[in-house]
Amino acid sequence: MPLPDLPWPLLQAVAALSDAPLSQIAERLRDATLPYLGSSALVIFTEDCTGRPQKKAGEEEITSQVSIAELDAIRTAHSDENSWFGEAELAGQSRSVLALTYPPSRALLVLTDPHSSDPEDNAGLDLVTFLWRVAARRIQEKVADAPPAYLMESRASSAERIRVTAELTDMHSTTLETLLAALRSPLLDDAVARSTVTDITAKALIKLRTLNDRTNDLVKEPVATAFERLREDLRPLTRFSGIEVEFIEPPLNGRDLPGEVAHAARAIVRGLLLAMMEQPDVSRVRTQWDCDGENLLINVRDDGRGALAADAPSIVRLDSRVQAVAGRLQVDVMPGWGADVFVTLPLDPPARQAGDVAGWNLAARELEVLQQLADGQRNRTIATTLGISENTVKFHVRNLFKKLDVGSRTEAIALAHTHGLR
Repeated sequence: MPLPDLPWPLLQAVAALSDAPLSQIAERLRDATLPYLGSSALVIFTEDCTGRPQKKAGEEEITSQVSIAELDAIRTAHSDENSWFGEAELAGQSRSVLALTYPPSRALLVLTDPHSSDPEDNAGLDLVTFLWRVAARRIQEKVADAPPAYLMESRASSAERIRVTAELTDMHSTTLETLLAALRSPLLDDAVARSTVTDITAKALIKLRTLNDRTNDLVKEPVATAFERLREDLRPLTRFSGIEVEFIEPPLNGRDLPGEVAHAARAIVRGLLLAMMEQPDVSRVRTQWDCDGENLLINVRDDGRGALAADAPSIVRLDSRVQAVAGRLQVDVMPGWGADVFVTLPLDPPARQAGDVAGWNLAARELEVLQQLADGQRNRTIATTLGISENTVKFHVRNLFKKLDVGSRTEAIALAHTHGLR
């Protein structure tokens, strides 16, 4: 094909997606898809990113209100389909959506109010599907090779989401249980009303608790499941290498792993395996996981000649990933007897000291508002404490979101906590 005839806009869109940081991938994907399939908003739901499972671009009315529960319901209902058009509950109301899945990571893409200039032409959907696969694969790669700062922020965001959800669950559960007790009281003689409201309230209580369990599932992964995902991730790598890889199963009753620890562990083992395969005379590698209740314990050992150096660039890079989650890496090498690598990853985040926030370029009042947010205060309380109006607080919060590059209060609080603001 002559150069002038190449589809340069599409190629440029693919290049932009390939270079996209995680924080911008939704916006770049939406820019890439709009010429082929219009939409009012684009939402990505991926469990690879435990800190920010939602990535959104488009109309704020939708992106600010869409929930994990709604996205999970769409994915569950259409898990066997790669694409689906229809009506679904999203951002609190029924909307026309296009849903696309990416089976390797179970990621979901939702486009709201999809429309094409030529409804009879399926080429637009095909191109959007292609671009989505590029973006979904990019997310997988970015998470696998995430820098230490991303892992720290992801861990903090996950912990903050659990805390907030637990608080909401406790609050609403108490309210609903009290309401149930009142409606069951013999003092209420309207049996039909009591039965109807009791049924509705019971269903709401179950739904709330299910939401809490689902949120916890997003940021935790059973150790056996995490290890099985490691085995599946390494299968293409080991199939044609000629090197036997032995997997020693972890205990089935081990403590669940935080999502970012599970991701880091898989990336570390994959990196160690690659480093060991590059050595001469390696024919067998063994990897083993265990969990002592406080740490994930990883051991990777080869049968080579002990040529792996602790100061090799590949090992140094892996050590930085280990340190990002406050872990430890030890390399024992005996010339002629192979390399034995031990990694310890704590399951609970360490207490962090206040860090430098100067890079955020916050005004004095914005920093005060952020400190109040980090302390768990709502807008009305912040306004009273600082002697400003609630609208002014909302103005500062919007500015904070832009300067911190976050999309929600939870993310802002988590990022503040990683820098020691409490």
